[in-house]
Amino acid sequence: MTLSQEEKARYRRQIKLPGIGLKGQQCLQKARVLAVGAGGIGSPLLLYLAAAGIGHLGIVDDDTVALSNLQRQILFETDQLGTAKAESAAHRLHRLNPHVEVISHNTRLSPDNALEILADYDLVVDGSDNFATRYLVNDACYFARRPLISAALGQFDGQLTTIRAYAQNAEGEPLPNYRCLFPAPPETAETNNCTQAGVLAPVAGVLGTLAATEVIKELLGLGTGLTGQLLLFDAQLARFSKISYRWDPDNPLTGRKPRFFDLSHHRSSV
Repeated sequence: MTLSQEEKARYRRQIKLPGIGLKGQQCLQKARVLAVGAGGIGSPLLLYLAAAGIGHLGIVDDDTVALSNLQRQILFETDQLGTAKAESAAHRLHRLNPHVEVISHNTRLSPDNALEILADYDLVVDGSDNFATRYLVNDACYFARRPLISAALGQFDGQLTTIRAYAQNAEGEPLPNYRCLFPAPPETAETNNCTQAGVLAPVAGVLGTLAATEVIKELLGLGTGLTGQLLLFDAQLARFSKISYRWDPDNPLTGRKPRFFDLSHHRSSV
């Protein structure tokens, strides 16, 4: 797959970068990335991935555009109120970059459709706003053997990590997954999503942009990734920090005595 002259001009500043070049840009052109959620995180994520020339973008979202979304979900405009997010996002991304194919999955990710949807993509980004979906995406990516970039928002903060649960480290130990980091959801009082707790709009932009950066790094093998590292952003303190986490041998997905062998355990929670 070659780049047209128009594409070479479009991506000129990116092609000049060490470690990318024409070969790297062609790699991005061939890549297939799925975004779970076109909300606060998914909006900047998808805009930057489309602008960067990721050739095939999938969007899973069953919601419609609401007025309260426009404060932070920069994919959408006022005249799109009431429209399906996945389809509206696809139209916006096509206007930004007509060279990118966008596939709209106007549905909620579920135990029954997750593996089928993931099978068409090379990498998954989770920007959902609830723990049930985050655990589902984590487990589905393990069974589908797909790398996962997981991003989440608080009111004035956010977090980001990369998960390759199907792989092993140099010692033959499984790489950690979301269940190693969070064995169980926090108490109800701590799990409020944006609708319930509120969020500072630019924080969503920071996390979505960071997630897009990690996608490109993962696809091209650039720099150091976030596998086994949780990147934390605190907007009020203007501070980034990282914490390390490891495989939990007791986790029910990839532990020494796994209890989950498919996605059926999610049918009562998603």
